[in-house]
Amino acid sequence: MSELNLAQIHEAVATVVPERECIVHRSRRLSYAEVSERSRRLANVLRVNGLGLHTPRSELANHESGQDHVALYLYNGPEYLESMLGCFKARAVPFNVNYRYVEEELLYLLEDASARALIYHADFAEMVAELRREFPDLLLIQVDDGKGTELLDGALDYEQALSQAGAEQPELEYSPDDLYILYTGGTTGMPKGVLWRQADVFVAALGGRNRKGEEVEELTALVERARREPTRVLPPPPMMHGAAHWVAFHTFHSGGTVVIQDEVRRFDPEDVLKVVARERVEGLLLVGDAFGRPLIEALEQSELELPSLRAVTNSGAPLSADLKQRWMRRIPGLMVVDAIGSSESGQQGVNVSAGGEAQTGKFALSHSARVLSADLSRVLGPGDDELGWLAQGGRVPLGYLGDAEKTARTFPVIDGVRYSVPGDRARLTTEGGVEVLGRDSVTINSGGEKIFAEEVEAALKLHPAVYDAIVCGRPSERWGQEVCAVIELRPGASAGADEIGAEASKHVARYKLPKAYFFRERIERSPSGKPDYRWAKAQVGG
Repeated sequence: MSELNLAQIHEAVATVVPERECIVHRSRRLSYAEVSERSRRLANVLRVNGLGLHTPRSELANHESGQDHVALYLYNGPEYLESMLGCFKARAVPFNVNYRYVEEELLYLLEDASARALIYHADFAEMVAELRREFPDLLLIQVDDGKGTELLDGALDYEQALSQAGAEQPELEYSPDDLYILYTGGTTGMPKGVLWRQADVFVAALGGRNRKGEEVEELTALVERARREPTRVLPPPPMMHGAAHWVAFHTFHSGGTVVIQDEVRRFDPEDVLKVVARERVEGLLLVGDAFGRPLIEALEQSELELPSLRAVTNSGAPLSADLKQRWMRRIPGLMVVDAIGSSESGQQGVNVSAGGEAQTGKFALSHSARVLSADLSRVLGPGDDELGWLAQGGRVPLGYLGDAEKTARTFPVIDGVRYSVPGDRARLTTEGGVEVLGRDSVTINSGGEKIFAEEVEAALKLHPAVYDAIVCGRPSERWGQEVCAVIELRPGASAGADEIGAEASKHVARYKLPKAYFFRERIERSPSGKPDYRWAKAQVGG
């Protein structure tokens, strides 16, 4: 079986569609040939500064890396995707940095990743200056923010460094074993770096299967698909989270155009919709209600028409059934696709809503997704209705950077097959699909009953006054844990705990209802739209 490397894939696609738009942002329209050259130049900058591969994969344990790591501390923009490609072409490994982190969190991340270089927007120069006190040997590459921010002493200017570097492809022997690293969001614990072989993440998450679900094994088949299937896709969430740059690379691997919204420092629904209309975007990424609700509300209040938009894909957090209905009513013929997966698994299943009928909660499993028994001793099959674990076989990560114990725990071997078990509880359906109930790490054990936060959140949000909700547990002498809800009401709306609980009781069993409600002006979520359960626990005293 042939296996592919991400640097080689991009170079191959650029060869067959060199003039096609690769990245569009504001007035910048970069062709595949231009992005290929710019990412090569960055690769040569990194190589000149000594970054790349230093230990072959064959000499390492699964939780170890033999490549140099480059932190990407950037807003969305061409530079984010160019930097990923440039690192791959230097045989270094980019990793994502959450730009909302405070200094202590950033220091932890850089230390955990053993970072050798940092590519950052000039907006963050003040923070980078502080970080450099602890990491004086970091190679710094500063991307202009358009505000005239001065270059930090010793840092390279991104554009100037590219202009002075060679445009030739580095003379390196690329390998499918070269790494891709994605740091988890850290909304329930400290972030961990998930280590993937590039050949594996390509198949699992970045478009490495054809329409029949078969693995793409040859560059010739891939470039032929790229030649004939261009699409224009806009992923509004920050590229520092996997969902957005996964969609971007999936688009690259089909020869499509990645469109980036004009406003990247904050989520502006009106701006996103205007860019969708202006750039004739065909595919739009959402991350749950946090993106889906403000976008559809803005669209319903506008006169914009989006005739090019054919599909909305949701990943990373649940999208409520009523929001799916509203999207399909507003854009006739629209398809809404729920994709389930994680940093540790890639795509595991899909749920498609079309023809105006919303589907939710149940997924058709991908080729290598399985449900494992609760004790992780066997693979469940038709007729097994026990609550188990959603798992992925086949193309799965190597492990967690620097953490042998968690690697062994998350990637168990059952009957000779290595699985990824990120922590989602699931049950097989009689139709052969799977019902996903939610992440075990935020499951609440109350009075001996397991209560899934996402299920209760969905029920609470069915009350018309509720704009957003996060559910978590806190200690209870009577119940062990008790369910608590943090509620954000719609502007101008009013509703009390009894009223909201009464509506939720129509949709979930009464023992699952919150014992306490906490009303806040705004619910904190990650920039990707995922719930921040650490923040929620702090609100309820958990």
